[in-house]
Amino acid sequence: MADANRPVTLAAIAGAHGVRGEVRLKLFGEGAEALRAFSVFDAGDRKLTLRSVRPANQGAVATFAEVTDRSAAEALRGTVLTVPRSALPPLGPGEYYHHDLIGLPCVSTDGAAIGHVAAVENFGAGDILEIEKSDRKRFMVPMTAQAVPAWNADGVTVNAAFVE
Repeated sequence: MADANRPVTLAAIAGAHGVRGEVRLKLFGEGAEALRAFSVFDAGDRKLTLRSVRPANQGAVATFAEVTDRSAAEALRGTVLTVPRSALPPLGPGEYYHHDLIGLPCVSTDGAAIGHVAAVENFGAGDILEIEKSDRKRFMVPMTAQAVPAWNADGVTVNAAFVE
């Protein structure tokens, strides 16, 4: 398993919403509902206690106990909200967190070292691994059983036919 204390970014504060300290959030996870699973977020050098969250245009609107007016909310613009990896729900078979794949070494099914996972993207049709080779060039591979037959905490195996 990945480092249990490694921070995972779930959202970023985009700015104030209204005059009572609500904030607009840019979400990096499953949506506003997923944030309700957490009561406290690390926000830079402080903690924020979630009071409420609701979906909104392109993100969510949240209220935190420590933020009571618009100027306090504005002061948090750009702050990322994280939780330790250990706070995330356990995964089922065949599931993964993007966070856990990034940085893993990649090898092809013929045994050749390829590089590492630089990013995980999703443009609507499923996850795509962006792999950076040793020459710093990158290519993308769909996260399907055909293209990526195996992965674990030690690395990712890519079907040699998909390697560029």
